[in-house]
Amino acid sequence: MNRLRWDDARVFLAIARSGSLSGAAASLGMGIATVSRQIGRLENALGLVLFSRHQNGYRLTDDGSALLDRAEAFEQAANAFAEGSAAQTEISGRVRLATAEMLADHIIIPALPQLARAFPELTLEIVTDVQTVNLHRRDADLAIRMVKPERGNVTIRRLGTLGYGLYASPDYARHRAESARFKADRFIAWSEAFTHLPAAQWIERMRRDRAPALTTTTLGAQLSAAKAGLGLAVLPHFLGRAHGLDCLQHSLGIDQEIWLALHTDLAQSRRVRVVASFLAELILNARADLEQPGATSA
Repeated sequence: MNRLRWDDARVFLAIARSGSLSGAAASLGMGIATVSRQIGRLENALGLVLFSRHQNGYRLTDDGSALLDRAEAFEQAANAFAEGSAAQTEISGRVRLATAEMLADHIIIPALPQLARAFPELTLEIVTDVQTVNLHRRDADLAIRMVKPERGNVTIRRLGTLGYGLYASPDYARHRAESARFKADRFIAWSEAFTHLPAAQWIERMRRDRAPALTTTTLGAQLSAAKAGLGLAVLPHFLGRAHGLDCLQHSLGIDQEIWLALHTDLAQSRRVRVVASFLAELILNARADLEQPGATSA
């Protein structure tokens, strides 16, 4: 295979992240024809089809997905080179991050001392009320979300998958009556304001007209109820595993992709890039924990 060059990699990544030639061209400050010509030249040089062309955009093929890690390594090296030997103390100011509370509490905040030691003049503000945050209005500088942004002037990057399973306390799992499709079980449900959540919808399908054991408005309350043995809860695998719960069903068909998004106008801000790189590395390193289920109850 011919060697991948940085100019090729940045065009490849721009298309992979935006899902379209127009989005890639806007993020790179290039013409659409130039982007099309360059990705075509790369595919010809490699002898591979990297994207499948669809009516609603470009999607990575298996060969394209296999090239993604190498292209991102190029990007990280290029960013590090661009930073040069500038002192870390020059990176200062506030960066506002919007993300889900569970990721903030259990993944991001515990790792922040490392960021603070490297960049002591940098201030991070975390907003977990993601329903009201809009990157296009500049409510936040960047976001980690479980829904892929489809519109607006944003640069996106897929970081991994958040896996969900059905969890119960060891005591509940040990004494529950075995039944087809959990007909004898009690479920911990979400309030009506959260019916849009995939976890809430799965629970509703399973419990049908049965009254829930408890209805809550936060993931923390769902976790506490499951630990107390009140019933079954749909939880992210990393939370269920960390709290010693039994996984009764590890695949529910509601896993969510994790996306890093930042306003394209801020892509060259050094402080935003530092935080974005830190978060990307953090989530990528935690991929196995975020995706894989806990111990399955016998």
